[in-house]
Amino acid sequence: MSKHQLGYIVFGLFTLIYVFGYLNLGWSLSYFIWGLVVWFLLILYGSFFIRTNYHLKALTKVKTDKKIVAITFDDGPSAFTKEVLDLLDNYNAKATFFCVGKNVEKEPEVLKSIIEKEHLVGNHTYSHSKDIGFSWTKTVKNEIEKTDEAIEKFSGVKPTYYRPPFGVTNPRIARALNKTGHVVIGWNIRSLDTLIHDESKIYNRIIRQIQPGSIILMHDTSERSVKVLERLLIHLNSINYRSVTVEELLKEKS
Repeated sequence: MSKHQLGYIVFGLFTLIYVFGYLNLGWSLSYFIWGLVVWFLLILYGSFFIRTNYHLKALTKVKTDKKIVAITFDDGPSAFTKEVLDLLDNYNAKATFFCVGKNVEKEPEVLKSIIEKEHLVGNHTYSHSKDIGFSWTKTVKNEIEKTDEAIEKFSGVKPTYYRPPFGVTNPRIARALNKTGHVVIGWNIRSLDTLIHDESKIYNRIIRQIQPGSIILMHDTSERSVKVLERLLIHLNSINYRSVTVEELLKEKS
């Protein structure tokens, strides 16, 4: 049972108790309104913060004693992905790329390079639509399956892992994933490299949160992110940390 389903049960019990109180004890309607507001805010929080595992189970961090992290990149392949790959090579690091299907079709050779360099490729929907969180189950399922097909067509590898755009989850997305069978990957360190323009602020935001088993969210879609990545890889080497794929991180789970 998901936390979302449990929330429905708890709210249902609250409603029954309130009705009894309203009919027999003269409770004010404001009691129910406050309960409804709290329940709505809980759903909102659970939908926009993937680490709550409110609607579905997502891996956001791995418990391990080893000094390893998983750097992950969303929204590619792009014109900047090759620079990212070169940096990862230079520092002997591995990463996970959550690819958008339409970008895979635009940059198939980049996708092949990701695979050839032994990095991991995940599914990040076909269109990365801003309204994906409001889409029907069938639409979400089609987005995921269409991306799987594009990745498998150009790389020969069908993705096992999925990351929802913006980290937004809801019951429809959960139902779609129950049908596709993907493992959902979140993060515990969000770089905000698409929102923050100051490279030092992005870099400092990441490094102050690093712990064994962390999953770091970045994007391979800008020069800014590339520059932050190099600083991050230098820092990881200086503190004897390694960057591995999400799949490798899972194997080290204690």
